[in-house]
Formats: sequence, C-alpha cells, structure tokens
Amino acid sequence: MRTRLRLTRDGDAFVARLAPSQTAAMREALIYLRHRDDSDLILTLQLGVGRETVDALIERLSGGHTESRDIRFRAEELHAVHSALTTVPTKFVSREGAFTQEPFHIQLENFDALARGIVEAASEV
Repeated sequence: MRTRLRLTRDGDAFVARLAPSQTAAMREALIYLRHRDDSDLILTLQLGVGRETVDALIERLSGGHTESRDIRFRAEELHAVHSALTTVPTKFVSREGAFTQEPFHIQLENFDALARGIVEAASEV
C-alpha cells in the first residue's frame, strides 16, 4: 500500500487523491473504532468527532473503487481519519506496553471467518 498521499487545499477543505488501498485502510480503521462498545464520549475523545461524522466518513470512503479518486475532507474529518489510523494499533498493545499478537490475529481470524460465513450462507440460498 502506498503510504504517501498528496493533499491540496480547496478553501477551508482538503482534497486527497487516494488509492483504493488507502481508502480501504482509512475506512476499516474508522469502522473498527465506530463499532466498538465504547461510549460516544470515548469515540469523540479518540477521533475528535462524533458518530454522525464518523458514519458520514465511512460512507464517503465506501464504494469498492478500483481507481484512485479525490476525496474532500474538512480539517476535523482529516484529523478523525488520522486519529483512527493511529488509534487502532494501540488496541493490540497490552497494559505492559507489549504488542499482543494473539488479539490482533483473533481479529483477523474473525474477519476471515465472517467472510467465509457470508460465502457459505450465499451458497445455501
């Protein structure tokens, strides 16, 4: 995945040209934090915006695009995306400060299991 991106200013907003992998990573980080059992206050403290803004960002970053595209962000939205990308990895660090591989791999296994479950359910319809 390309990790560099270019932002241009458009008034008070920023426009980012994002590759599909970048868009997907941003969306997944937001989704992960949005759907935790944390309170609205915790989400706002972590991302700087509330659930409504997070939901709107997830929607804008969705779509399964195969080409790079321009996405417009207000400053607080760009902050929320940045915060999500930097917050998610901390969810896999133990209280002692060590990276915990097991929860990370369990989460990945859960995603994989869900994907398999969708395919199996579709084949039974």
